[in-house]
Amino acid sequence: MTNQNMVISDAKSSLAMATAVAMSESNLYSPAMPKPLVAANGYFARKKLIKKVETNGGGGARINAFIDSMRASSPTCRASETEDQKSWIIHHPSALSMFEDIMKASKGKEIVVFLDYDGTLSPIVEDPDQAFMTEEMREAVRDVAKFFPTAIVSGRCRAKVYDFVKLSELYYAGSHGMDIQRPTRGRKKQRKGKQSVFCQPAREFLPMIDEVHKILLEKIKLIPGARVENNKFCLSVHFRCVDEKIWGELGEQVREVINDYPKLRLSQGRKVLEIRPAIKWDKGSALEFLLESLGYDNSNNVLPVYIGDDRTDEDAFKVLRKRGQGLGILVSKAPKETKASYSLQEPSEVMYFLKRLVEWKKSSLIGH
Repeated sequence: MTNQNMVISDAKSSLAMATAVAMSESNLYSPAMPKPLVAANGYFARKKLIKKVETNGGGGARINAFIDSMRASSPTCRASETEDQKSWIIHHPSALSMFEDIMKASKGKEIVVFLDYDGTLSPIVEDPDQAFMTEEMREAVRDVAKFFPTAIVSGRCRAKVYDFVKLSELYYAGSHGMDIQRPTRGRKKQRKGKQSVFCQPAREFLPMIDEVHKILLEKIKLIPGARVENNKFCLSVHFRCVDEKIWGELGEQVREVINDYPKLRLSQGRKVLEIRPAIKWDKGSALEFLLESLGYDNSNNVLPVYIGDDRTDEDAFKVLRKRGQGLGILVSKAPKETKASYSLQEPSEVMYFLKRLVEWKKSSLIGH
């Protein structure tokens, strides 16, 4: 394994190839297709943005481009979208209303559960440090983990998301999957004496991430409501509490910093700018790694269920589509372009889905 300093236990070396430096953005689109400012995968097409700014004569165009991109990353549902939502729900039906059909499809398969945290297990809140899950949700996740291998896959720092969830029987993949820890107790497949942290494909970037964190703190300290969160292997710049009139200024400040670090890339989530190492590793890579670690890499007898609400979760939904197995469930009240097959509207529905999953498993065991 070259240059990525990945620490892996009990995983096949073939997946290490996925940590190669990401392909240039020019390969993501055919010559006939114009590159958007924000690509379908959520990343800024940096060269295109700079060219557009030069063509239009400077600052005004640049700011407008960022505002448009930031708005696009956090769509809201308006009354005029009612018909669109009806159409969208036909193609992405509720996982609750389709629960029986989903369970029929799982017959003879081992279910593995993957869960995002913010917006999936907890509500989206203005202060990221206050994104607490309810005790009822925690109990639902605990019960799911009793019957199925269960992982939390989050953009948050692994230690931080663990502090929120507080369940040691889960797998945790923090920093968008760049920091993965196996359960410290509760799983039968856990072997004694093995390292808890067993996948960190971006370790060499830690000094750079810390350096950029300090620069950003100084750079945006005068922008009211802006907040920089250090998630160890990536950084999050939250603008949920920033006046929309100065979103462009914030985006410009962040972009100016990242331009000096070509080994980092800038992407967007729900009212957050994400700064990550430019390696080919994301939540989809983490999903594949965990399935491989569990012995399901080439298995037809597994049904991965991934539930998430953010653009970064699309990487996992794409992997499920590519594998031709598993269920992607998007948590959203508003219609969004997604590779997920099903939908749930909010964390309370996620909790109810998890409870039904446990009830179904208990009933199936009694039946046998």
